Amino acid sequence: MSDSSAARGTSATSMLPRRVMGIETEYGLTCASTRGGNPPLDPEDAAQLLFEPVMQRSRSTNTFLENGARLYLDVGAHPEYATAECDSIYDLLANDRAGEAYFARLMETANKKLAKAGTPGVIHLFKNNVDAAGNSFGCHENYMLHRRADFRDRIARLVPFFVTRQIVTGAGLLFRGEDGHVRYEFSQRSHQMWDAISSASTRSRPMINTRDEPHGNSEEYRRMHVIVGDSNVAEPTTGLKVAITEALLVMLEEGAILPSLELADPMHAIRITASDLSGRANLELAAGGYSDPIAIQERFRDAVLNHYEKKGYTQALDPVRRYLFELWTRALEAVKAGAPEAISQEIDWAAKLMLLRRYVERSGIKMEDSRLARLDLAYHDIGPEGLRHRMEESGMLKRIVAPEDVNEALRRPPQTTRAKIRGEFVAKAHKARRDVAVDWSTLRLMESESNSTVVLDEPLQTESEVAARLMAELG
Repeated sequence: MSDSSAARGTSATSMLPRRVMGIETEYGLTCASTRGGNPPLDPEDAAQLLFEPVMQRSRSTNTFLENGARLYLDVGAHPEYATAECDSIYDLLANDRAGEAYFARLMETANKKLAKAGTPGVIHLFKNNVDAAGNSFGCHENYMLHRRADFRDRIARLVPFFVTRQIVTGAGLLFRGEDGHVRYEFSQRSHQMWDAISSASTRSRPMINTRDEPHGNSEEYRRMHVIVGDSNVAEPTTGLKVAITEALLVMLEEGAILPSLELADPMHAIRITASDLSGRANLELAAGGYSDPIAIQERFRDAVLNHYEKKGYTQALDPVRRYLFELWTRALEAVKAGAPEAISQEIDWAAKLMLLRRYVERSGIKMEDSRLARLDLAYHDIGPEGLRHRMEESGMLKRIVAPEDVNEALRRPPQTTRAKIRGEFVAKAHKARRDVAVDWSTLRLMESESNSTVVLDEPLQTESEVAARLMAELG
């Protein structure tokens, strides 16, 4: 599965439609005391220390990197990494993992500074979505779509899919009720959603954000901004989340009929779906009657498989997408059978549940015990004290991306999207020590004698004569 030459799936002969995709991840941050008691640094000070090397190089906490990605400090002292645009799921997984590696390096540097200064604290970064106080921070998926006037009506058909997707892609949550009782749920984001579709992102926190920021040719493209998903630790879960969503967008754009499963109350449905690990929560349909999360996911899966077979796409699937489609079915079967152990090497909520169950059985503690909460947090820790690396090395978690490809993604942008041009521009600017301004669709050379701004409004372009001339000015 880590054979990158076969797995990237970007062959020019592929029948599958191409689209750019990306993942934005906000990380949880804390500076834990090494002596017990209160943290020696509050989140704001810890974030500033973490970003010191970024500030020294870019004079900003919001910058684009040589690999085409965006790195910034978001509101609330949340370090955030937005991958470069990718048109292959393998590349997207490599770029998402590169973001973790980049922050792990920043964290290591910051902790060395703390140790040298004699500060009794260690900075930790967590790839999760809620903290102990109940604050939420997100993982956002982005998918390029061709612009249509009926955009909102069409994506509304996807709401039942996103409500129930958590049963195969959730990160798992120890949920503490008002009575203090703790239960395990599928998803960390399910209790943070307050609307199905909206242009707001913080006030109503919808599952799909419709704010119209295409980051490309606005007459040709829209960007579907999905904010309902959890941050995932296991690579197969991240890949599954994206692959099955992408497949439904292929159907949507080609005018295929999606299952008509409108829910009477999506916000109620997403919460009761999260709390019922059987996958059989009773979800009321707007047209009358009831369904359950497993049945809804099976309806969407069957629609995808039938459409792909009819269009001839099944034979064109690259190894990663083929594996993830198969995982979709296996994950649903595991939920249906009440057998999380069957997918515990691939699906986050199942991997973490089995980890917690083994600890409970060995120690005899209850779910409310704080030691269980610490183990939960360790699963999401991207630093040296986190569990993921050890679980991967021991075979407890499956990898898709080869480690050398993660290292490659740290320094080199994807070569099949406009990120290639952006990354090259940023690299040349850093080498020449020239001031530039960069965003997703523009490159600007400050204090240039010629036309200093280049617009890259085609997300799938990989060459630009205008950009090449601008880079030539960098020397």
